[in-house]
Amino acid sequence: MSVDSENKSSESRTIAPYNAENGIDDSVEGGPVTPEMVLRLPTITDKYLCSPEANIYDIDFTRFQIRDLETGAVLFEITKPPASECDVHQESEPDCEELGSEDTNTGRFVRYQFTPQFLKLKTVGATIEFLVGPKPINNFRMIERHFFRDRLLKTFDFQFGFCIPNSKNTCEHIYEFPTLPADLVSEMIANPFETRSDSFYFVDNQLVMHNKADYAYNGGHTTHDVL
Repeated sequence: MSVDSENKSSESRTIAPYNAENGIDDSVEGGPVTPEMVLRLPTITDKYLCSPEANIYDIDFTRFQIRDLETGAVLFEITKPPASECDVHQESEPDCEELGSEDTNTGRFVRYQFTPQFLKLKTVGATIEFLVGPKPINNFRMIERHFFRDRLLKTFDFQFGFCIPNSKNTCEHIYEFPTLPADLVSEMIANPFETRSDSFYFVDNQLVMHNKADYAYNGGHTTHDVL
């Protein structure tokens, strides 16, 4: 995994568990959210564990692609329109309006719909393109935990490396999927969107972003509220 040169660093800041109503997620005790804490979570979180304002590094994901490593086939791809494009077409493009809406959680949730064949894949590559702001980023890390209902399926732990200020970066993470029992696969197909994930992004062990996703494996189309 590599990060194209242009990257970021950090400053000391404590991020408390967050939700829009009371600032605390019920499943997490007060105090800073650490990598060790999220690795111990027994299930998906009910709420986001940090506010959008925790992203003090202005990390902005602009492209995301999933491909089958065995065949090279692209399974999913989305690109965020440039800000200037949203400005020009603001009145005629609902998607751009949504990106600028008052909903603070816009862009933090993704909904995927795949065919049952997706669950037969062994490895996929997830390519992420992102921008960073004027601060350098050290020790940029993502911890992603996947659950079906309350059952942990897999934890992925990736390092992005160092990002210099005001840079555009691209990296590909390799997901190696576990072999799932046939009865569990059948349940996941029969119960769309009950497979969910939390993605926690840390800089120097401080939580700066928290995204969520859910998944269906009973169709052939992908819907999204992403980037």
